[in-house]
Amino acid sequence: MKIDILTIFPEMFFGPLSASILGRAAQAGVLRFEVINIRDYAEGKHKVTDDYPYGGGTGMVMKPEPVYAALDSIIARAPERPWIVLMTPQGDVFNQRVARDLSKKGHLVIVCGHYEGVDERIRFAVDQEISIGDYVLTGGEIPALAVIDAVSRLVPGVLGDEASALTDSFADGILEGPQYTRPREFRGMEVPEVLLSGDHERVRLWRRREALKRTLTRRPDLLDKANLSEEDRGLLREVKRELGGGGEPADHQGP
Repeated sequence: MKIDILTIFPEMFFGPLSASILGRAAQAGVLRFEVINIRDYAEGKHKVTDDYPYGGGTGMVMKPEPVYAALDSIIARAPERPWIVLMTPQGDVFNQRVARDLSKKGHLVIVCGHYEGVDERIRFAVDQEISIGDYVLTGGEIPALAVIDAVSRLVPGVLGDEASALTDSFADGILEGPQYTRPREFRGMEVPEVLLSGDHERVRLWRRREALKRTLTRRPDLLDKANLSEEDRGLLREVKRELGGGGEPADHQGP
């Protein structure tokens, strides 16, 4: 997958895109990143990318000319037209379903908004507008990184274990259950016996049950939209009987 990022702060991407899973995938050629400075496409001596809003008001607005020029350059060089995304608080809220859809695109272009917003005419150049939540950030760079990370790990070949993406929280509409590693006992808190049993079916059922319990107690809204199997519904009934009308009981008591 090729991902181009249009930004006026390219330095914000160099570290994250070269580290950890994204960095290894880029080195292996599974992912290709290109960070494009919108200022390189701005006109004039000072390469201005923003201006005062017509009609007055506070803040500055990103100009359309350099963004369009950068997009024209990308499209002219691409074998096929890429899918163009604008990061904006006014966009559709990002979730795992959107991440899956974007991971199927061969070429993404992500435009990072900044300042008070973008000139409205920029919206006519994009295919999709995305927000990562109902809060205010200084620009679209950090949201773009969140989208890139979520999308990239769904691209075949990016993760060392492809199955891990299928068991993550939200992968199938519910939260992931508790996880444990060594040591077996830590400060009086022990790993549940079932995980040490060697019985793969018991472990599978326990993990699924705990995932459903965690979703019920922390994000019950997700269950209304999750595609639950008959087995899931049976496990969920057990969980509800266990919990009664109360909240989730603690598995351990800390120090």
